[in-house]
Amino acid sequence: MCGLCGFTGEIIDRDDVLKRMTDVITHRGPDSYGYYTSDKISMGFRRLSIIDLDAGSQPIYNEDKSLVLMFNGEIYNYKDLRKELMEAGHKFYTQTDSEVLIHAFEEWGEDMLMKLRGMFGFAIHNTKDGSLFIARDFFGIKPMHYAMVDGSFVYASEIKSILEYPKYKKKFNHKALDNYLSFQYVVPPETFFEGIYCLLPGHYLWYRDGKVTTTRYFEATFKPDESLTLDKAVDEIEAVFEDSVNAHKISDVEVGCFLSSGVDSSYVSTYFADQKTFTVGFDFGDHYNEISWAKRLSEKIGVDHHTKLIGSDEFWGAVPKVQYQMDQPLADPSCIALYFVSKLASKYVKVVLSGEGADELFGGYTVYNEPHVFKLYQKIFNQKARTALANKARKMPHIKGRGFILRGERVTEEKFIGNAFLFDDKEKDEILKDTSIVTRPQDLCKKFYDRVRGYDDVTKMQYLDINLWMVGDILLKADRMSMANSLELRVPFLDRKVFEVARKLPTNLRVNRKNTKYAMRMAALRHLPKETAQKEKLGFPVPTRVWLRDEKFYNIVKDMFKSETAEMFFNTDVLVELLDEHFHNKEDNSRKVWTIYVFLLWYNIYFGSDKVVPPIPENQIDD
Repeated sequence: MCGLCGFTGEIIDRDDVLKRMTDVITHRGPDSYGYYTSDKISMGFRRLSIIDLDAGSQPIYNEDKSLVLMFNGEIYNYKDLRKELMEAGHKFYTQTDSEVLIHAFEEWGEDMLMKLRGMFGFAIHNTKDGSLFIARDFFGIKPMHYAMVDGSFVYASEIKSILEYPKYKKKFNHKALDNYLSFQYVVPPETFFEGIYCLLPGHYLWYRDGKVTTTRYFEATFKPDESLTLDKAVDEIEAVFEDSVNAHKISDVEVGCFLSSGVDSSYVSTYFADQKTFTVGFDFGDHYNEISWAKRLSEKIGVDHHTKLIGSDEFWGAVPKVQYQMDQPLADPSCIALYFVSKLASKYVKVVLSGEGADELFGGYTVYNEPHVFKLYQKIFNQKARTALANKARKMPHIKGRGFILRGERVTEEKFIGNAFLFDDKEKDEILKDTSIVTRPQDLCKKFYDRVRGYDDVTKMQYLDINLWMVGDILLKADRMSMANSLELRVPFLDRKVFEVARKLPTNLRVNRKNTKYAMRMAALRHLPKETAQKEKLGFPVPTRVWLRDEKFYNIVKDMFKSETAEMFFNTDVLVELLDEHFHNKEDNSRKVWTIYVFLLWYNIYFGSDKVVPPIPENQIDD
């Protein structure tokens, strides 16, 4: 795993600028660095050595050095591609997967992308015509950002690298705040930095003759095969997943595995007998601590299990560090827990496997059950009647059944914007000072729903989550938190071959009245105890709800809500009211409060001074 950056054209102190851009992402690759410069382009690289440890430094060239590559990721079928390319006459000088990419591009051009199996973000410069080709993997496992700055093209694995480019004038993108408040993350391709964009998953980019063009080469679409039986589906899932895990374990260094109480990482861990697994938890009872679950499973499958209990002060102390590493605010508190488990694992291994992607591909989120729950209700009552009932329910106290009526009012396209729906447009109007930026989050989702018009609601929800939630939250935090600890994180569920099986599952083999991820759980059951394979989806529980009713942490947040930064963006009396309602146990506003707190903290880090500096020393959040 690595980090890359670069820019076209000339600039004063070019070498120093390139070094600063590269140094600020040293955490992505502390083992070595590399540079390429010419009068057309400057390219920087940091390497975390995983394959061909001695000879894999970058940049990598083709035979006549007309092409220059810098690459972040892993190509799991590189040996097969290498053999095919050698038979076509290409000469190789290393055993790395990186060199396969440059010869594949030379041989097949853009079509090479659909031959790859892996995760990647890479840049290839053509020294003859000055063009630059950049590509990002199918699902967005590895990041890539870019900007046009005074006629120069600037790119990097992380935004903080682009901020070191002196011609870029840092400016806050107010429009991004609107979507962040509804989704809890910044919806790509927008970022909180004006003029800096995220290259979308399954896309490649050309920079030629001063112009940027992006093209989609892959789309994760579902094609259910209604003739597929449960037994056949389970057989196919088991076979393809075993193949994927084995491919993802290819490495010249030791590989470990994250382990929670859920079925996803537990299923992965069954392929790690006599190897290392890692779990973290909180000292707030079983609901917030998966260590005991993971320990029992680790004893059954025979792994060397390592754990860490995260203290309250330790967690809150790490929040600034985490938000700095994220580049942009992410209000998912599990990213801090992910930081700690990555930190723990990095003491023992360089590579870990994890369970991200299983819920989106196989239908794992509990909310995917809603179309079944509301099917009869919405059939009996038409939209007008449901709205009338919902309006009455809003005036009622919080009694049993009220939530059902409110959730059942609207169709899926109107109520589901992904796994984290926080503030709607009316609520944003109340808390924001600049209401001109407010939009309905449903309007942003419409373009995705339009692409799956005619599919059932479960499939629509999965498609939306793959394109929004998984990219903006799940994979973003997985990459940033692992890389912050110089750890490579691999996700065997997000494999093209695995997806080919997942995409053809009938809806009832994904989500039904028995369970979510139904067929996948049946495959896992062949390897796991029943209580683990069938365990209800929990996510990574973090006790923010509890902390925000503790006077110590309540006051920390209240001070932030009354700060000058808060006054710039929000009606602070409304913020304090939200916080007080939660503190006095009148409402559970914990997610909304946390979302605003994280944004304000992040803003102070990135816009509170002219120079962005990591907010706290590393040793203050050591174990």
